[in-house]
Amino acid sequence: MSAERRTFVLVDGENIDATLGNSLLGRRPTPDERPRWERVTQFAVQALQQPVTGLFFLNASHGNLPHSFVQALLAMDYRPIPLAGSADEKVVDVGIQRTLEALVDHDDADVLLASHDADFVKQVAGLIDGHRRVGLIGLREYMSTQLTALGIPMYDLEDDVNAFTHPLPRVRIIPLAEFDPERFLR
Repeated sequence: MSAERRTFVLVDGENIDATLGNSLLGRRPTPDERPRWERVTQFAVQALQQPVTGLFFLNASHGNLPHSFVQALLAMDYRPIPLAGSADEKVVDVGIQRTLEALVDHDDADVLLASHDADFVKQVAGLIDGHRRVGLIGLREYMSTQLTALGIPMYDLEDDVNAFTHPLPRVRIIPLAEFDPERFLR
């Protein structure tokens, strides 16, 4: 692809955190159990071989902004997007949906969505046009089947992106060709 193309990485931090906490760990993740977000954009640069813009969506509806986290995102060259709305609005989801819809008009934009959420199926499907690269980032076993049914690349946050500093306590199906018994004998 030409040098003027770029990749937008849209991060649904609420969804990733909730998936880790509720589905995998059974508790709120500690800081060292959360993804290293700079590794996500580094992976995107390597995988798609073009500049990356990281957009990190935050829920600021309670009037609070996690300033230290926002500063860390800025230091990693992310663009934090703190959104606020009423208690019944899913502000992060709506913000990501609107951004995905806006990206349809940006022919130079490829997109990687870091979320497991089926709420984005319509917008992601709208980006699949045959010349744009579109993909998903998350934990494979928790990814919405509606998203995976779109047939776009799915990059595992732990295995492909290497976003964690410690192995996650995952139990998942292992393709026989990838089975290494030594991993279980340690």
